[in-house]
Amino acid sequence: MDTAVIHIDDLKKHYEVGTQVVKALNGVSLSIEKGEYVAIMGPSGSGKSTLMNLIGALDTPTSGRYILNGTDVSHMSDDQLAEIRNREIGFVFQTFNLLPRYSALDNVVLPLIYAGVKKDERYDKGRQALENVGLSDRMTHKPNELSGGQRQRVAVARALVNKPSLILADEPTGNLDSKTSVDIMRLFEDIHNAGNTIVLVTHEEDIAQHAKRIIRLRDGVVESDEAVEKVLSSEV
Repeated sequence: MDTAVIHIDDLKKHYEVGTQVVKALNGVSLSIEKGEYVAIMGPSGSGKSTLMNLIGALDTPTSGRYILNGTDVSHMSDDQLAEIRNREIGFVFQTFNLLPRYSALDNVVLPLIYAGVKKDERYDKGRQALENVGLSDRMTHKPNELSGGQRQRVAVARALVNKPSLILADEPTGNLDSKTSVDIMRLFEDIHNAGNTIVLVTHEEDIAQHAKRIIRLRDGVVESDEAVEKVLSSEV
């Protein structure tokens, strides 16, 4: 039985810029198993943002195959991609992407609205998700009434509320100070320990070291793919 949440085979993404073809991804193959915690790293121009967009079903490849939780999403329409994103993927962004006029709870339940979940059930699940990230006392607060770390916790709760097969985090500590970053990475560790599959995209080595495996890209191909052996101290 195939336990891979992500299976990518010879994935390529080429862009035409004027008369030139930019090969953002040039033949990437990898698999990520259910329950893994993987960081994707690479310098600017390495293809990591392009790969993140493809993994997140935000774009389709020029060629190659991408199987997400048993479904080939390589050549889906925009509407099909939107449906698979809402069902299979929980996103956590650097900029939080919260709606400013909505309370924390209302922000968290948004994916459940798109999924057609009834109101009472939506709010029950939303309250539970906020409790799980330590924000049971902040449910009615709007984003501007929350700290950066609290806003990112709301974003994490929103990512988890649908029980997706994959949590995709793009530079999740990029707008946070170092102490708050440590708190958020501990939260990701808890989420992983609960059995969730996490793909973390970052350019920060210390953040990547929280994952169990690091995939490094360079010039649109996988440069290395290794388990993290470093033993982290309680302060990191």
